[in-house]
Amino acid sequence: MTLREFFQLLNKSKFCSLFIIAALVLFPELTLSQEKPQKIEILNANSLEYDENIHPNVRRFIGDVIFEHNDFTMYCDSAYYYTIDNQIDAFSNVHIERGDTLHLYGDFLSYNGNTNFGKIRENVELKDQKAQVFTDSLDFYAEEDYAHYFDGGKIINEDNTITSKTAHYYSSKKMAYFNEDVTIENPDYMVDTDTLNYDTEEEIAYFIGPTDIYNDSSYLYCEEGWYKTQSNQFLFTKNAMYQKEERIIKGDTLFYDREANFGQIKQSAEIIDTLQNIILKGNYSEYSENPDRAFLTDETLMIHVDNENDSLFLHADTIKSHYDSTESHQIFKAYYKVKFFKTNLQGKCDSLSYYMKDSTIRMYYEPIMWSDSNQIFADDISIQLKDNEVDEFFLDKNALIISQQDEDKFNQIKGKQMTGYVKNNEIRRVDVDGNGETIYYTVDKNEIIGVNKAISSNLIIKLRDNQVERINMINSPGGTLYPLGDLEETKLKGFQWLEQHRPRKKSDIFIW
Repeated sequence: MTLREFFQLLNKSKFCSLFIIAALVLFPELTLSQEKPQKIEILNANSLEYDENIHPNVRRFIGDVIFEHNDFTMYCDSAYYYTIDNQIDAFSNVHIERGDTLHLYGDFLSYNGNTNFGKIRENVELKDQKAQVFTDSLDFYAEEDYAHYFDGGKIINEDNTITSKTAHYYSSKKMAYFNEDVTIENPDYMVDTDTLNYDTEEEIAYFIGPTDIYNDSSYLYCEEGWYKTQSNQFLFTKNAMYQKEERIIKGDTLFYDREANFGQIKQSAEIIDTLQNIILKGNYSEYSENPDRAFLTDETLMIHVDNENDSLFLHADTIKSHYDSTESHQIFKAYYKVKFFKTNLQGKCDSLSYYMKDSTIRMYYEPIMWSDSNQIFADDISIQLKDNEVDEFFLDKNALIISQQDEDKFNQIKGKQMTGYVKNNEIRRVDVDGNGETIYYTVDKNEIIGVNKAISSNLIIKLRDNQVERINMINSPGGTLYPLGDLEETKLKGFQWLEQHRPRKKSDIFIW
């Protein structure tokens, strides 16, 4: 289930109606505020007990008692009526009704007709055609447009059940407040929160305190936030987190507009793909779910987690991610001032793409790659990973591989195109296709004895321990071994040694 579908489900299950009905049935229809107090009217009783000497202002009514006040009718087994106070205390099988739709039940009712204050206790049930409220203690204050229960309660609306320790409703403010152990249960989702406030006029739910919203496939958490049911928008803050299957989204602020299919993360944005072991970080992000796209900027960081603690860390000004449905794989793209670090692989370029389907990294615009002691140039560089390690690399146009033999001596391989093969994090073979040139120093017993320059259209170079072991020259070969000092030009065209730009630790990727 997607985030979009999740909030569609909330609407379909009448998530907003639950709060509206809860607010309406708690008390506003029970009492009507009057400018002048209306006397409670006695309609029926099987018997009346009255002793002026004992209680001159009290009448006791027994059996099939019926009272009426402010357009509602009350039934009970027995009641005390305080004539001066205009108050009723009703006992056993208390039933208050208004019309055919609203009914309130309980074991005991105390109601004052002058102040329009009432309290009903034990086995309290309030129901209409759409919802039921269950509690043991319900108070209502008509003059203040206020009602609440305070000893635990439950509201049932169709498939939704909301429970809380306390609930308050202010009719004039159109606000309902649910506090302490608030739970909403539905066959498709559940909400647990500390405090839930609902604006019945604007139809906005406010979450205050740790809040969990979850179903079989997705989970939401925040410590503060709101949900606008009319516009289908939500904003979650304070350690906000959304999880769906292998995707986890975190941030100081999570915003999502269901109608626009647009999401936004501000400050400490984090998108985690647990299936691909990819973590994206930044201080600002935008995302959508259909299609699956994400954009991050401001202190961005991409981490490809390696179980062997040799993760790939990448920084750029902007990182984008999207799911290619035709190829069924994720694609990541980094733009502007890209640098990445891995223990045995580092790189620097203007822009980069990472294709998860075949684990290929492609570097563009002045790319440089470092592998072990080798510095690698080309107009375009492609790196093939296998088991999160470099397996092959391909260099296109102006390819140049350099390794430092001594302080001022550099082994070099140059060509139009090159393919490098890596094993155990060492370059073992390089195939040069077009304009092949090499300069490499010959070493005997750890002593440099000469320099070899070879030229051939195509070359196959085999290496061991980063030393040239053998060169096969194909098409127009030519090569010479020079004594040290006899070769005047020891740098091939395009030579640059840029060790100062190499990230030696992961924090260096933020230094351009």
